[in-house]
Amino acid sequence: MELKNNIILITGGSSGIGLELARNFISRGNQVIICGRSLEKLSKAKADLPQVIIFQCDVSIAAERTRLFDWISQNHPSCNMLINNAAIVSKTNFRSDASMLEKTELEIQTNLIAPISLCKLFLPLLEKNENSVIVNITTGLIYAPRAIYPIYNATKAGLHSFTQVFRHQLKGVPLKIVEVMMPAVDTPWHNGKPPKIAIPVEKAVAEMVIKMETGQQEIKVGGVKILYALSRLAPSFAFKKINSVEG
Repeated sequence: MELKNNIILITGGSSGIGLELARNFISRGNQVIICGRSLEKLSKAKADLPQVIIFQCDVSIAAERTRLFDWISQNHPSCNMLINNAAIVSKTNFRSDASMLEKTELEIQTNLIAPISLCKLFLPLLEKNENSVIVNITTGLIYAPRAIYPIYNATKAGLHSFTQVFRHQLKGVPLKIVEVMMPAVDTPWHNGKPPKIAIPVEKAVAEMVIKMETGQQEIKVGGVKILYALSRLAPSFAFKKINSVEG
């Protein structure tokens, strides 16, 4: 996979994995557009990485997704890579959380409906452009969910399943469909309390990009390879192990 001279859109790109991806791809000679809900965070990202192009939108809202697509089509019609990275999580108890249903809807809209919708919206554009790629970011928790994330696990498992079917249905179409399963990564996503097993964001992104260059379509970063093997050999043990992690 050629990872230079591309025009790349990264959702949730104002911090964490998204911003590190932008930094990595820009250093390789790509043009990178990031979007996010917070103009303040996007402006900070722009100050940190002046070459990046920013666009404010909330991908959990259908009209905002359409607005994003229309803007890209008009201003960057040669865009050939979509990275669905935006995600939110509620660390909570399903039974006792009075606002659980509102949190559930927002997580499903952001983590599952948004990337599926963006895949559909951008498909005609990407099919026209050369060396096109869609990357869906999921997690090793698709194999063994963490009990503190009652909805997040399910949304990412759903995106994993969709990505497999999407890739299968697009056989013969000159468009690569890649899934990246991330481990715990030390980013602001954890609100200053990352799990002890979290790896540096630079390490996670570097491994992801190297594996993309080799043409891998299902990329397991860091400890996800071990969790995958455990989930196949001893699923109950894998579930117990991932839920014994501190943080």
